Formats: sequence, structure tokens, C-alpha cells
Amino acid sequence: MSAIPSGKSSPERPGLEAIAVKGWLRANKWLFLRRLSQLGILALFLLGPWAGIWIVKGNLSSSLTLKTLPLTDPYVLLQSLAAGHFPYRTALIGAAIVAAFYFLVGGRVYCSWVCPVNLISDAAAWARRRLGLKSGHAPDANTRYWLLAGTLIAAGATGSLAWEWVNPVSILHRGLFFGFGLGGFVLLGVFLYDLLLAPRGWCGHVCPMGAFYSLLGRFALLRVSAARRNDCNDCMDCFRVCPEPQVIRPALKQVGQQSPIIDTGNCTLCGRCADVCSKNVFQITHRFNQRSES
Repeated sequence: MSAIPSGKSSPERPGLEAIAVKGWLRANKWLFLRRLSQLGILALFLLGPWAGIWIVKGNLSSSLTLKTLPLTDPYVLLQSLAAGHFPYRTALIGAAIVAAFYFLVGGRVYCSWVCPVNLISDAAAWARRRLGLKSGHAPDANTRYWLLAGTLIAAGATGSLAWEWVNPVSILHRGLFFGFGLGGFVLLGVFLYDLLLAPRGWCGHVCPMGAFYSLLGRFALLRVSAARRNDCNDCMDCFRVCPEPQVIRPALKQVGQQSPIIDTGNCTLCGRCADVCSKNVFQITHRFNQRSES
């Protein structure tokens, strides 16, 4: 592999130009904040069983914070209802709180700022870029919506939360508490699937949780805007790091829309496009900020 010129990005190492212009910290600001959020949330769940400090009891499916605030994954609640189990009132309240939050800020925020499996899929994407792997084909993006419907049908057919037995998020949480066992192969499978078979395949094309949260945040307030799109130098770094690169083109290149807003529930608001752009084309704003700045 040839040496990479100083300050110039490459397909294997997007963002080098941004680092040269903005400095390492500003060129990784949103990535750093996301990791802090993901690991911090995991730490809150682990403090109880590991250190006896019970700030949060439960897991990402259902929890109680400070013995007061119930939080329930609305997707798990839907599975429970499909299975014929009516939840307790606290579960309904918890699901309403979580649904309202993601409806406001964006459903896929769960995927990039909360979900611990995102650490695995991001690691696979990083390894894929560094190894220069080009082969592989992701399934149709609608696959995850069919799987979402399938998990609800499976819950109704079995009378149980069938998906939660194989859900990588649930497996990861159980593994941290009780040991991974065979569940570790599921997590390894997600990594290898994204690395070798389908770029960004799991989160972007397969995961039914991602499908559910994309529907929940379709009309959310927070949005990414390509406000300075006229300054774009076509380096393609944003496309290389985006977990849902298809969402960028309409706003950046004015394909089918004039607004600079990425107006789709599939955007995860991860902020990586803003991080790696040396021209500061992207910003996280709200859906009513329709102006371009250049």
C-alpha cells in the first residue's frame, strides 16, 4: 500500500484532511461524545451487579432509574402485546416516555448513541476500510422492515418475546452479567457479517430494532443539515463514514429536494459526516432550519 500524503484523506482513512484543518479533537468530536454516551449508559447498568451501586436496575429493554423513573423499550412492549401479554402500568408509562423522547430527537439516535452493538458494527466498518475490502453486497434496505414484521408475528405465534432470545443487544447485556457462552457467536457473527459479507449490513439493512426506531423518528425535530453544501469539495469522506450513506445525497447534491436538511428517519444523527468534513458542510440542527449558509 502506498504512503498517504500528510493531511490528505483516502478511502481507507477518511477524515485525515479534517484532522489537518480542524485538529484531532474537533475532527472526532461527535464520535467521542457518542462513545461516552454508549459506554456511560452501559456503565450505569453494570454498576449495580458489579459494584453494588444501583443507580439503574434492569437493562435496555426495561429499567428503573433511581427507584423512580421507569423506562421501557417500546419495541419490546409491542412484542409483548403481540404475544398476548398485557404489561404493567409502569411498563406502559416507561414505553410512553421512551417513545416520546425518540419521536422528538430522532429514533435512530438509539442506534448510534445508545445501542452497544453499534460498537461492534462500527469496529467492523473501521476494519473493512483499513483492510481495503471492496467485496460484499448488503441486502435490500426493506429487509429490516420485513424482519420487524416477522418478529411481531413470531411473538404472536409463540406467545413469547421470541426475538429477544437472539437479539444481539439482549445477548450482549446478558453476556456482561452472566457470561457470553454461545451468545458470543451471535455477536461475532454480526462483526464478521459486516466485515466480510455486507458493508454496514446489520444495522443498516437487517436489524429490526433499527427499522422500528427509523419509523418512530420519521418526523423528529433534530436533523443533520448540509447547510454549507456549496463548499463541498467532493472528497467523499462523509459517504465513507456514514452508516446510512444513501441519506446524504438528496440534501448534499440537491437530488429530488432543495432543502439542505437530511429529512429521513434512517439518519442516525451520529455526526460523523460533520466530524470528517474539512469544509464544515454539515451541522446538527432542527428540521425547520432550511437555510443554506453559502
